[in-house]
Amino acid sequence: MPSATIKIFLAHGDPKRLRTAELSNWTGKAIAGPRSEFDNVLAREESLNSGVYFLTGIDPETGKSAVYIGEAESIRDRVKSHLEKDFWNHIAFFISKDENLTKAHIRYLEGRLIEQTKAAGRAEVKNSQGSGSKLPESDREDMEIFLEKIHQLLPVLGIEVLVPVTIPVASSNDIDILSCEIKGLKATGHLAPNGIVVLAGSQAVLAERPSAQKYPWPINMRQQLKDQGSLKENSDHLIFTKDIEFSSPSAAAAVIHGGHANGLTAWKNKDGKTLKELESA
Repeated sequence: MPSATIKIFLAHGDPKRLRTAELSNWTGKAIAGPRSEFDNVLAREESLNSGVYFLTGIDPETGKSAVYIGEAESIRDRVKSHLEKDFWNHIAFFISKDENLTKAHIRYLEGRLIEQTKAAGRAEVKNSQGSGSKLPESDREDMEIFLEKIHQLLPVLGIEVLVPVTIPVASSNDIDILSCEIKGLKATGHLAPNGIVVLAGSQAVLAERPSAQKYPWPINMRQQLKDQGSLKENSDHLIFTKDIEFSSPSAAAAVIHGGHANGLTAWKNKDGKTLKELESA
């Protein structure tokens, strides 16, 4: 992804409230804000334009991150119908300042965004299905560039549903693989902007440590991963069935060890140096 200069305007000086975001040399624009300022967000002139929008929050039944992705020829008119949905607490939408987005364009963007969000696996997509649309080759290329800009801006607005957990193959050569070993078992992973990713095929101990009863977070997390099918029993140990992102090396090591662990000493590179040694080098 190319380097970019982002301009963010905080309408009230508060980064959590109404804000706009633009990229240099791009005709698109993003508007975002909390549900508590829904009327102010829709009062913006940009909401009359056609575009795509994201409604994000937590599913109250599963406790997981959730998102609804939609398209509309008038953002203002369309999103009002989503007030009956209670899971979302934040809205962000993207429009083109030159008003060049047609119905076919936004349907294409919606379909691709739903597809990419499902592939990233960070949030439950609440749409029943995506509309999608076929475009001429030149228009399709233009919309893929528009998508790339959405990918750049969305995390800056606090929405990471498009950020992949798995590093693309083309980028994997620049990643330092780390390992975490215990009782003859081995887990591998790599650092990521949000913490650390434990790779599919990694192993974890089958039984939790007695001390975990006092601080049960690792037990709860392991059970959650088991319920999701991301951590399964395999003979005398557990195995990760997919790449899983943790907020810190210690959180990942605790799940692997079955109890409290210091991730800075538990994770080592191929030369046997711990994260603590690498960070102090």
